[in-house]
Amino acid sequence: MTGHPSGHEDELIEPHGTYDHGETHGHDDHAHASESLGPVDVVAWTYAGLGVVLGLVVAAALAVGSGVLG
Repeated sequence: MTGHPSGHEDELIEPHGTYDHGETHGHDDHAHASESLGPVDVVAWTYAGLGVVLGLVVAAALAVGSGVLG
């Protein structure tokens, strides 16, 4: 950069310039959701937690088998 303002600095910060908030061309640049999130998938989160626990069991078994944890 040369140190001289080029007049295009706002284009480098945001895709449509700093002062454009999307009202003029049909979309919202801030992507505000109009609908809420869906329900929590309890079964999927349970299996994810179980996978983490089983992964830690395997890591502990490897550590004990290699002599790192005695």
